[in-house]
Amino acid sequence: MTSISKKSQADSKHSLAIICSSFKNKADYSLTKEQADYIAHDIKTHDKKFVCINTLSRFVCVIIVDEKKNHYTSLESLRKHGATLTDSINTEKRAAVSIVNELSNSDYSLALAEGMALANYQFIKHKPSAKKNANTLSTIHVVDTKATTDQLSNLSIAIDATLKARDLVNEPVNVLNASDLADAFKAMGKQAGFKVEVFNKAKIKQLKMGGLLAVNQGSVDPPTFSVMEYKPKNAKNKKPYVLVGKGVVYDTGGLSLKPTPNSMDLMKCDMAGAAAVGCTMYAIAKAKLNVHVIALVPSTDNRPGFNAFAPGDIITMMDGSTVEMLNSDAEGRMILADALHYAKRYNPEMAIELSTLTGAAAAAVGQYGIVSMGTATDEQKTKLTVSGLRMHERLAEFPFWDEYDELLKSDIADQKNLGGPYGGAITAGKFLVKYTDYPYMHFDIAGPAFVTGKDSYRGKGGTGYGVRLLFDFFSNL
Repeated sequence: MTSISKKSQADSKHSLAIICSSFKNKADYSLTKEQADYIAHDIKTHDKKFVCINTLSRFVCVIIVDEKKNHYTSLESLRKHGATLTDSINTEKRAAVSIVNELSNSDYSLALAEGMALANYQFIKHKPSAKKNANTLSTIHVVDTKATTDQLSNLSIAIDATLKARDLVNEPVNVLNASDLADAFKAMGKQAGFKVEVFNKAKIKQLKMGGLLAVNQGSVDPPTFSVMEYKPKNAKNKKPYVLVGKGVVYDTGGLSLKPTPNSMDLMKCDMAGAAAVGCTMYAIAKAKLNVHVIALVPSTDNRPGFNAFAPGDIITMMDGSTVEMLNSDAEGRMILADALHYAKRYNPEMAIELSTLTGAAAAAVGQYGIVSMGTATDEQKTKLTVSGLRMHERLAEFPFWDEYDELLKSDIADQKNLGGPYGGAITAGKFLVKYTDYPYMHFDIAGPAFVTGKDSYRGKGGTGYGVRLLFDFFSNL
């Protein structure tokens, strides 16, 4: 991972990024008059906000920020500029960069460093031929008197956790099955200091988790149910927050085999919700936040083999209710329902569930945000929304009207697992809320969790979406 540290001044041998409201030729930047004049001319003549020159010995970039503009928009712009600068530094095989912030708010230097470090990510562990082209950027120095050591430490932790989530999402199922995912959580628990208990298939049967067991019927690999807990002595909350993540490590659609061409190619990413909540636990514990949090991850793959559950089957869930299963590709809600019912024993302050649940959510907002809905209080929703804006992992709240309940009614069971052709993202959330009796938010991350083309600092492949949002939310409680 890229090292981020605070320095009192920029190193003249390092590449340089200057954040300012207007560019001035200062001797302490070690620029020649010609270099400074070129930058100033480009900014003034072409009204550029981002000017970068290669002086042969280093890159020098000037980023103009208007502090009167929307703060969150400016932060996202800086992250994207950071990604551009990282690409240039790695192309030229350079190792270090100094960020100098002339502005009054440390958020700007932190955002630029964040964009650079996240953009520096590579997933090449299975590609020996790519090792010679590994990224060279290793060090980011932040020259900003306003930035505190704690801020830089928490930034590094959030980045580390996000990259861990990307690694998990990018792993194929022949490397990461349900047991491997649980083992990864155990390893993170040991590293960061939170408890991890993993239920095996026998325990899952004992608990009568019918949804998880039904989805697992077509697989040769057993399911797992991971329970993670971080509880510091000085926790601010009397009742725990509960995170729930969908852990379908690979999804064929089951007997309702995915019909769309190439749609299974990316289905290793169907456990991105699980990765997000597990890696959020890692970040919370690593940062020693004063908050009691529990995370639950039901995990299996979904295949059409063996005694795979079939459309028309009646499944008895953990809470004793029945579900008429009409489409085995709507499997995520089946395993999450058992986890949400299990969460009742904790009487949570609020539960937040993350899942790559519906194509309808991806169709609605694309890769640009999270479809959200739920029964949390207005105050809780507001805090989550602000964290989403700050991290640019934005929430698009959908309605949760009672009329959608009608679409899930079954003639022969308590409800169906499919709501029909319209409002698919909402009926999925409506299915799940029936298994809760506490404030609850459903985050459908199907759009942004995995991208097929490079998306600035989010890269290509697994994005780690949700980790930064949740870590910011818990950090600011």
